[in-house]
Amino acid sequence: MNLPDPQNLPTVQFCFSSVNNSCPRNVRPVLSVWAMYLVMIGTIVMTICVVTPFSMIRSIESCWYFGDLFCKVHSCCNIMLCTTSIFHLCFISVDRYYAVCDPLQYVTRITNPVIELFLLIRWSISILFAFGLVFSKLNIIGAEEFVAAIDCTGLCVLIFNKLWGVLASFIAFFLPGTIMVGIYIHIFTVARKHAKQICTGSRTKQAGSESKKKASSKTESKATRTLGIVTGVFVLCWLPFFVLTITDPFINFTAPEDLYNVFLWLGYFNSAFNPILYGMFYPWFRKALRMIVTGKIFHPDSSTLSLFPAHA
Repeated sequence: MNLPDPQNLPTVQFCFSSVNNSCPRNVRPVLSVWAMYLVMIGTIVMTICVVTPFSMIRSIESCWYFGDLFCKVHSCCNIMLCTTSIFHLCFISVDRYYAVCDPLQYVTRITNPVIELFLLIRWSISILFAFGLVFSKLNIIGAEEFVAAIDCTGLCVLIFNKLWGVLASFIAFFLPGTIMVGIYIHIFTVARKHAKQICTGSRTKQAGSESKKKASSKTESKATRTLGIVTGVFVLCWLPFFVLTITDPFINFTAPEDLYNVFLWLGYFNSAFNPILYGMFYPWFRKALRMIVTGKIFHPDSSTLSLFPAHA
């Protein structure tokens, strides 16, 4: 990551003016600062967690005011929550696979113990991966000279060497992302096959044939649009950050700090987009969210309520 050089700046503001080796602070126009705060606060409101408020301050002020230990904890939580979020989307795709491709076996395959196993896998892998990597310092082996060169008070950056830039991106994004995209492509193929079978069957009946074909075409179009948007937004939000994570060690960490922040916050935005996307395309999700917001989930009979419309 390319940080500003305090030696080459004529007028420099520092993170800690009373400390000799303080990091230089990026001075931004007032309107730019307010705009950045408003955009990032909007994301924080939609994705409340322990990471984004501190990431917001670090990204805008280009300084870390919360100490070295909390910097490590923050970095661990950042990796852990982002990895968990991506794994969660991957497991949702597995759930959708059985719901669409094998609906008769869905109830027996996706049971409470299976869901608990999914939760255990995603959280255990994310926690071990994040805290093990940061506190073992495996990610900076071979990059010690660069870390020492940029070290100063008020700095909190996560440096990846060439090996762990690739491995971390593979574990946290490319592996679950490839599984997710592959499953959704398969779901789309199966949905199209089912739609064609319905169309073929409807041709043998004179009455209502056209209406069934239109309904089938509409269903196929909606499924295509939903899967395409969900998958496309996921890839668009996270791919730039992990590509930069891989390439930065190979270009001697010359990627601009602001570019890194833009790609990181683009990934954060994916967590903000997901509730909107699922709310737009899935009525059951809107109903479940409404139950949570209005407090109906705490009623004694909430477990017996159906999220799906009854069909006559």
